[in-house]
Amino acid sequence: MASLFALTALLVHLASPTVPSSPQRHASPPVDSGGAVVAAVNPGSRLALYSRPNGNPVGVLSSRTVYGGPLKLPVVRTRGDWLGVLTAAMPNGRLGWVKAEPGALAFGRVRLELEADLSRQMLRVWSHGRVVRRIRVGIGRPGTTTPSGRFSITDKMPGSALGPYYGCCLLALSGNQPHPPPGWTGGARLAIHGGAYGAVSAGCLHASTADLRYLMRVVRLGTQIVIHG
Repeated sequence: MASLFALTALLVHLASPTVPSSPQRHASPPVDSGGAVVAAVNPGSRLALYSRPNGNPVGVLSSRTVYGGPLKLPVVRTRGDWLGVLTAAMPNGRLGWVKAEPGALAFGRVRLELEADLSRQMLRVWSHGRVVRRIRVGIGRPGTTTPSGRFSITDKMPGSALGPYYGCCLLALSGNQPHPPPGWTGGARLAIHGGAYGAVSAGCLHASTADLRYLMRVVRLGTQIVIHG
């Protein structure tokens, strides 16, 4: 797949990715400019997940997330026909690797990227190198601080289906809270959802209803989010 090599220069945009239409079914990733590349496992396909190229498999990916939504994997690195992807199936800070098998993946792009500045309790929405929206957020409290790193939006769900404390909407992230509170039963996955402001959460980011509805509308699955102190 010669086109994979041409992809390399496109994959490390931090402040300017792309909003896409749904991924189209290509034999290999698109190489035109205009955003961060996202791979989706095609329905009916199953793809082995590796901790490194040519290593031992550590899992299997299907076309659906654990929450039932379509699986969209941001591609952040390439090595030959191997793709380094962000996935909730790997620990925080670790890329998963999949092989670009013919017919197994569909590729698209997303134009937006999110940046969460924990010190300012601010979420910024970036498009083509500029901030298009600033959102005040609540963050993890001492002892359950929000982990830093690069993650992605894996699912978008109505909060009402999960419980009143989530607000109107929830955007699940690919990362996990490594230090949940004692006795915590709410699961370890990070998310952006409703709640109070300040350093108050068990690690998730909290936003207002208006901002959550905006994010639900404009943020595509597979959009990357960088969280830093």
